[in-house]
Amino acid sequence: MGGSDEKQDKRGNRGAESLSDEASARRFPLSPFRFDVLHCDSGTAARRSTLHTPHGAVEMPAFMPVGTQGTVKGVDIGRVGETGAQMVLSNTYHLTLRPGEAIVEALGGLHSFMGWSGPILTDSGGFQVFSLAERAKVDERGVTFRSHIDGASIALTPEKSIAIQEALGSDLAMAFDHVIGLPNSYKAVAEATWRSVRWAERCLKAASRNDQMLLAIVQGGLDAELRRRCAQELVAMDFPGYAVGGLSVGEEPEDMYRTIEATVPELPGDKPRYLMGVGRPEDLLESIARGIDMFDCVIPTRNGRNALVYTDNGPLRLRNASHELDSRPVEDNCPCPACRHSRGYLRHLFQAKEMLGPVLASIHNLTYYQRLMAEAREAIVQDRFASFREEKLAGWKTC
Repeated sequence: MGGSDEKQDKRGNRGAESLSDEASARRFPLSPFRFDVLHCDSGTAARRSTLHTPHGAVEMPAFMPVGTQGTVKGVDIGRVGETGAQMVLSNTYHLTLRPGEAIVEALGGLHSFMGWSGPILTDSGGFQVFSLAERAKVDERGVTFRSHIDGASIALTPEKSIAIQEALGSDLAMAFDHVIGLPNSYKAVAEATWRSVRWAERCLKAASRNDQMLLAIVQGGLDAELRRRCAQELVAMDFPGYAVGGLSVGEEPEDMYRTIEATVPELPGDKPRYLMGVGRPEDLLESIARGIDMFDCVIPTRNGRNALVYTDNGPLRLRNASHELDSRPVEDNCPCPACRHSRGYLRHLFQAKEMLGPVLASIHNLTYYQRLMAEAREAIVQDRFASFREEKLAGWKTC
């Protein structure tokens, strides 16, 4: 795990560069994965890294478009690649319901099924414990869902979640965890946290594919000490990577940032860190500054479908009458197909309820997020991430 910045960053996290490739090989024999920290920003905990997977390298910090059911809503997989996306996310719960992991496996696995040649991460189904709480019953064994499609009973355990993800054939798989909404009582958060730790251990024991990286998920709500203790327990199990989960579920942004600050120093410097389900452009930069490497969120496509597009000068609401006669593109320097048209034309598409409007707006937002990540990577290497973040935040506040 090479690099030249063998130093301790502002968060007290010793850099991964001190680990040699030989030491890494001893810890992960025959693994097709490698995580290289290339540079640590001098003014923040941001870091520039590369994750090598069986389906290619991912330059980090990175944002993953969400393809819950094997598709990024409204955007064909070729266009997803053209936005600059390197890795996409799909969901265990949804794919086991429809079409079923056996069908995906019979059709060549998720890469062949989707037509995506790059890396894929699959969520474990743990988020659905939160998002479908009214349809879920949790006990120590796992979760029983009533299908949102036909009401059928679906049992998902840590072992079953791993089996589904292995059948899907994703590059990165997530441990099954218990996600609850925030704010919540300490008792409820603590119970879900320690259940997640026990489930993570069961996932680790159930995993059998050497070509799939399993990431543990740190829970603990907004309680800093609980987060630290959870992270320490999971780190002791020596997972190949770690995620910060259970955020962006109702808490204030500042509470999320404080939680990340409490958690990241407990995570190994030589392994990737993933903040799940986040978020807004400002959340990405604030989290990168605190040491996070990768993200996913439905915000770019969901907002695109609802006529909200992102720019360096803040979001635009394309349905607003102010855009009716506006001949400018959404952004002058954006290479996406939406920006080949005027704001007035894009507004017309939404007003006329033409499906092209949501498609173009979604592609623009995905492109904007990938451009933002590319600019962040460059800023980190140049030791100017702090000023880069401030410039972006100032621009977004001008709207």
